[in-house]
Amino acid sequence: MPEASFEDFLENVDSKNKDFASEVNSFLLESGCKCNVKSAKSGFTVSYVFSSSKKTLATFICRKSGVKLRIYPQHLEEYESFLSTLPEKMKKEIKKASVCKRLLDPNDCNPKCVMGYDFCLDDERYKKCRYAAFQPTLNQENNVFIKSFLEHELSFFK
Repeated sequence: MPEASFEDFLENVDSKNKDFASEVNSFLLESGCKCNVKSAKSGFTVSYVFSSSKKTLATFICRKSGVKLRIYPQHLEEYESFLSTLPEKMKKEIKKASVCKRLLDPNDCNPKCVMGYDFCLDDERYKKCRYAAFQPTLNQENNVFIKSFLEHELSFFK
C-alpha cells in the first residue's frame, strides 16, 4: 500500500476548512516540524513532530463530527491564561475531556503513559488526559484560536 500524503488527508477535510488545514500544515512545517501522515480506521492522522526534540506538537484526527487538531502543549503553564480567551464551546470540550488517571493516582494508568495536563480554566483546576484535553474541531469559530494556541506553544521553540 502506498504511503499516505497530506493531499490524501486534505481530500477528507470539508471545503470550509481545507484552506485552514493547509495553512496549519505550512505554518508547522516552516516552524521546524516534520509531517507524518498515516491512514487510520476513521480517515487519516497527520502528526507534526519537532525535528529537534522528536516531540509531537499536534495531530490532525478525523472523526464523524469533523476534523480535529489534537494539540500537545509542552509549555502550557507559561501561557495558561490564554485558555480563558477561548470560545465557550472550546472551553466546554476541554472541561468535559477525560481526566488524567495518572495525575490522580500514578498507579491507576499504564506506567508508559505520558502524564496529562494540570491547569486552570475559568478559575477552576483541571487534570486532563494528554490525548483528550485539547482537541478542538476545525470550524470558523475555533480556527483563529487553534492557530493562536499553536503560536503560543511555538514561541518557546524559537
